[in-house]
Amino acid sequence: MTNPQSSAASDPDPTRDDGPPAPHGDQPDSVKQALAEVRHTRTKSAWVGIIVGAIVLILLLVFILQNLDKQEIQLFFWQVNLPQGVSLLIAAIAGALITAVVGGARMFQVRRAVRKA
Repeated sequence: MTNPQSSAASDPDPTRDDGPPAPHGDQPDSVKQALAEVRHTRTKSAWVGIIVGAIVLILLLVFILQNLDKQEIQLFFWQVNLPQGVSLLIAAIAGALITAVVGGARMFQVRRAVRKA
């Protein structure tokens, strides 16, 4: 009968992995490729976007709550009394909407040019 320990010591099995995991730089190419595919996913981007959006909303809420002083806003024939934070929020939303409209028009223009080509 042969001793399994003596045969393992004299003829190590290359498929067996008894040691600790290799550091990141020493991993096989297949593991590196798998990690590279998982690092940048749509789900990760969405998760980061949700976290950043939540932080921005919290900061915006704090800003609005700290700027509750009323101010008079006049635009052409309109005259409104709003808190400063709310009026700045409305201005920011208006700016974002203008940016979205211009960006959408540009995307439409590029798609039309690509379809023609």
